Amino acid sequence: MDMQGQRILNVTQAQAWAALNDPEILKACIPGCEKFEVSAENIYNVGVAIKIGPVSAKFSGKVSLSDIQAPTSYALQFEAQGGVAGFGKGESKVALQPHADGCELNYSVHSTVGGKLAQLGQRLIDGAAKSLAEDFFKRFEKALQDRYPAAQKVDSTSDTIAASAHKIPTWTWLALAVAMAAVWTLAR
Repeated sequence: MDMQGQRILNVTQAQAWAALNDPEILKACIPGCEKFEVSAENIYNVGVAIKIGPVSAKFSGKVSLSDIQAPTSYALQFEAQGGVAGFGKGESKVALQPHADGCELNYSVHSTVGGKLAQLGQRLIDGAAKSLAEDFFKRFEKALQDRYPAAQKVDSTSDTIAASAHKIPTWTWLALAVAMAAVWTLAR
């Protein structure tokens, strides 16, 4: 599955970077996120429970960050295991840049599935992944509004960026959520 997207966020680039690296915001925005743990520098173990319709599934996964260019971009690799249903793995790239209305977030995701998951149709996988990504962004944009009301601006100095550089980035969760949605969809 390949997916690309772009969102205009009504916050500064520094504010978006800080929010994208805040574990509490991420946990609240990713549907079904139950845990995330640092296992090594720039490597995270995560657990997500996803329920779509009457079916529920739990996935465990690992996300590794690389090519970190705070506050503008980085790449990540992810793996998700769904037990007998199979697995999903892939990579993602995310970039932030200033925009007249705040900040522009661009992302691309490439993922593959195996095992029983590979037996289901690509169209079904793509639809579930897009729906999950849209749900994530609705929650994330609401969290940004709550954290940064229009009258309040966060200091965009390098101290703000540095303070958030070692937290789990949002695109990590987005890529993992998309991969897990694909794995879950294929497992049905």
